[in-house]
Amino acid sequence: MSERKKTKVVKIGNTAIGGGNLVLIQSMTDTDTRDVEKTLQQISKLCDAGCEIVRVAVFDEECVKSLRKIKDVITIPLVADIHFDYKLAVAAVENGADKIRINPGNIGNEQNIKKVVDAAKLAGAAIRVGVNSGSVEKEIEDKYGNGAEALAKSAIQNVRIIEKFGFDSIVVSLKSSDVSECIKAYEIFSAKSDYPLHIGVTEAGDYESSIVKSSMALGSLLINGIGDTIRVSITGDPVLEIGAAKSILQYAGVRKFGIDIVSCPTCGRCRIPLKDIVKEVKAGLKGVDKPIKVAVMGCIVNGPGEAKHADVGIAGGDGRGAIFAHGELIKTVDENRLVEELLDYIKTHF
Repeated sequence: MSERKKTKVVKIGNTAIGGGNLVLIQSMTDTDTRDVEKTLQQISKLCDAGCEIVRVAVFDEECVKSLRKIKDVITIPLVADIHFDYKLAVAAVENGADKIRINPGNIGNEQNIKKVVDAAKLAGAAIRVGVNSGSVEKEIEDKYGNGAEALAKSAIQNVRIIEKFGFDSIVVSLKSSDVSECIKAYEIFSAKSDYPLHIGVTEAGDYESSIVKSSMALGSLLINGIGDTIRVSITGDPVLEIGAAKSILQYAGVRKFGIDIVSCPTCGRCRIPLKDIVKEVKAGLKGVDKPIKVAVMGCIVNGPGEAKHADVGIAGGDGRGAIFAHGELIKTVDENRLVEELLDYIKTHF
């Protein structure tokens, strides 16, 4: 894994991203922001799942009025998503948004952008410059096409406009629905700028599609040290995005979120019902938030040897199985006691 890039620290409400801070998990509500009660209910579910920054759509004055009511209740930073109307952006920060997401290219002329920037300065809010493959300016598209380089050029151009007005509490996202294009755009921008990056794949599809696309793109970026906050976009319940983001962060080696269970795919040597045993172990360790790697292996070949990286594990045999820790055999037990003995060992030693 590459060393994480040292980006500028940007304060978002009661937390901060960039500069070596934790890569924070974001999501966006799919409720009508004008319905404060439903929006708060969904934010509560997102927070319970582990969401650390939440974004809501702001598309009219009623949404703006809701922002203050939402902000007064929630404990995580609130981001307002704005398109086209600079007045809504100004009103959003005046009504409690910790950050606004805009695409300066569709906000209007530079005077309108300056009004947004001035409001953000006064309120102590941050601005996310969010560009995607569907919003690249025509002159850039004409010159560079509609690929990764165009995305990066658009982001840089829009950042420069905001900087012109003496503002640098900026976060940047460059999203594409194409995995390779998405990775390349972030790499190009990261090489030219130290602003923190919000990474994600846009229009990633339903859960199955998004998990694959997001794991490929975001995992690649994170492993190469790029990314300061993450959203896994899923067509469906946004709560699903949180678990997916946690998994990507954990498997990329960026953060730890408790138990990591590894298990072999099994083969003809396996003499135990491994699939059922994995389910039992998962159920038995539900709610344990200690960063422990647990191996559940089908036979001794894949036991203490191949799984020596695990903190603790079990390996099946023929009627009996082994309990091991850090590659060393602890004891052998009857097959029907494997899970019980494993859980007891974890409870006692971790």
